[in-house]
Amino acid sequence: MATNWKDNIGNAAVDELLDGFSLEMTAKDIESLRQAKDGIPSGTPISVTFLPGENMPSRVAAAVAVKESGFMPVSHISARRLSSHDDLTTFLDTLRGAAGIKRVFVVAGDTPQPLGPFEDALAVIQTDELLKHGIDTVGIAGYPEGHPNIPQLQLWNALKSKHKALTSGGQEVEIITQFVFDYDAVLQWLERVRQDANIHVKVRVGIPGPASVKTLLRFATRCGVGASAKVMAKYGVSITKLLYTARPDALINDFADRFNPRVHGDVRFHFYPFGGLERTTEWIQNYRSMANG
Repeated sequence: MATNWKDNIGNAAVDELLDGFSLEMTAKDIESLRQAKDGIPSGTPISVTFLPGENMPSRVAAAVAVKESGFMPVSHISARRLSSHDDLTTFLDTLRGAAGIKRVFVVAGDTPQPLGPFEDALAVIQTDELLKHGIDTVGIAGYPEGHPNIPQLQLWNALKSKHKALTSGGQEVEIITQFVFDYDAVLQWLERVRQDANIHVKVRVGIPGPASVKTLLRFATRCGVGASAKVMAKYGVSITKLLYTARPDALINDFADRFNPRVHGDVRFHFYPFGGLERTTEWIQNYRSMANG
């Protein structure tokens, strides 16, 4: 069982988990990024999602905006949404030329059937196109609270296969998790990643930024994240207050209390700004100020 190291060194756990945090945005959030940028540390990794209804030019424009704002763009590649191999290479060529992209996050995507030749993230990785296009760091998905359509054993096998394929090619790997509510599940999953899977790369644990309970539940249902009354109570909110603004204070406090880097490894927080980038970055600043007295 992980020991509580925070008792000995105060708020060092919070500082470690927040130092080098990352954020997520959509192609529609360019103006929001510009409004929030003064509150985001220079060089912060910012992931640009690959959502349906957004086209390649808009995703590239968002990556360029991240770069021009002084941050590190991390473009998502949704394997099942690529219609062809040329779709992949064109996207990578364009990203490299426009934003000098060096990092991507590769995920299978949520379409029931692939739109092209790529069944999952591993299929994209195995083309070696990422390496050929100068991508030196690749993010892969982690699911501490499971996935609604994929059995746990399949998730673990996929995680290990993707990690092996990337490290064999000399690329850096980061794991970015779905956003979470249950810190117990995350800590147990991290122990398995380190001990059972023998994977010791940086893990970015997904944290939902401040948003209404109704908004959080909507995203949780869509992503298959556990959102029972019991789990939401751990998060510090009540599902009876749908318009209430939920903040991740309780989740982060409890996680940091039990986090032990000797057991859980290199971990940082990755924020999903469901309530907006400005709101999330302002919350991060205020939380750090309060945590450090």
